[in-house]
Amino acid sequence: MTEDERRAVAEELRRARASAAESEVPARAAADVLGAPRAAALPRVNPLPADPAAPAPLQHPDPAAVNDAWDLSGALPPGLLARLARRLLTPLLRAQSAFNARQVELDNRLIEHLNARFAATHRHYDEVLGVHGRHMQEIDERHLLLQQDLVAHVHDLVKRIDLVLGEGERSRLSLEAALKDARRRLEDLERRLGRG
Repeated sequence: MTEDERRAVAEELRRARASAAESEVPARAAADVLGAPRAAALPRVNPLPADPAAPAPLQHPDPAAVNDAWDLSGALPPGLLARLARRLLTPLLRAQSAFNARQVELDNRLIEHLNARFAATHRHYDEVLGVHGRHMQEIDERHLLLQQDLVAHVHDLVKRIDLVLGEGERSRLSLEAALKDARRRLEDLERRLGRG
């Protein structure tokens, strides 16, 4: 093989390399395909609903009948026999009336105490339920925002995977085409060299 033929073959190889380099498909920028990334959503504060109306007050037991009946001084009917019985029973009736007065006073205080305790218990439970309800609403809002962000990120990830797979396929096809072209040129060069 002469020097001129070698130069021609070398020049042909350079042209084949340059042609293969030119035939490569240029890679696309991710931002051109995907667009700008989505900003993370900030939680919005929803106004809390108004507190429900207070329930109707509980019906208290009426101690009026017991309060009126504690005094036993008028329990005996008028008459001679009643006067005699009254003299004999007066110390007992006074003791029973005093006991009844103290019992009525105790009953009234117990009713007041129970009413105050029930009111305090209801206030406490209303506060606890209100705080719990607000926390649950905030948790629901955060879960909804996280769900929306997750869906957006999954869609973004799918686009990116499609881009990577598409670019990889394009590069593979481009390289296969360049390789076939280089093989064809090399086979042509080999044939020419085989002749020479």
